[in-house]
Parts: sequence; C-alpha cells; structure tokens
Amino acid sequence: MAAQGRKNVHGKAGVRFKAGYTASKNKAMLRNVVTDLILSGEVKVTSGVVKELKSLADHLVTLAKRGDLHARRLAAQVVRTNVEKDGKNALTVLFSEIGPRMKDRKGGYTKAYKLGLRRGDSAEVCLVRWSDL
Repeated sequence: MAAQGRKNVHGKAGVRFKAGYTASKNKAMLRNVVTDLILSGEVKVTSGVVKELKSLADHLVTLAKRGDLHARRLAAQVVRTNVEKDGKNALTVLFSEIGPRMKDRKGGYTKAYKLGLRRGDSAEVCLVRWSDL
C-alpha cells in the first residue's frame, strides 16, 4: 500500500521513518541547556547530551576567562540573552561570576555525575555542574 500524503517520498511506499531531530533542533537544545547551566549552576540531562554540553560549556568559560569584547560577542552567539534568573542575564553571570571564579583552572570546568535511569524511557540521566561547587 502506498503511503499517501507523505512529503518525503522516495519510491512507491514512501519514507517509513523520518528523524524528527535535526541539527538545528540539536543546536537550539544545547543553547537552552547551557544557558540553564550558567544560570542555575547545575542541570540534569541524558547521557547523550553530556559530551556536547561539557564541550560547549568549557568553551564558553574559556571565552569568559578572556573577558574582552570579542569573546563576549562570541559567547552571545551561543548563550540565550533573553533569559533571566533573579534579575541577572546569563551572559552577565558568565563573564562576571563564572569567568573570574575559574581564572586559576586550566580546564575541566564541568563535572558530570550519573544519576541512574529515567522512569519513563529508561534513558540514563546525568547531573552536570560546575566543578568548583
């Protein structure tokens, strides 16, 4: 039976499965999660997200340690600037609190702790937080 009304048709039967998670959705999710990490200090994510999140967060801390205008503009491309917590912008928290706090460290700004399996789909959940907390 032919698949009717399908947009991505590659033959008589059509496409059986189309991945709903594109690169742009992945980038948007990482921007949201890293902004939440900056504002709250810790965030729970699945184990698949941890590697990308740690890499992005460590890069942003390196930019915050530089502290110049170009580094601030590069970080503003990633961090959500319209999100605030307790009246503080995520970019301001990154450059005024987290950057100076990590000035002595040469890397390894984030740490991930395995929490176990999520109840709904048994995905492994990890807690990512700043390593000096």
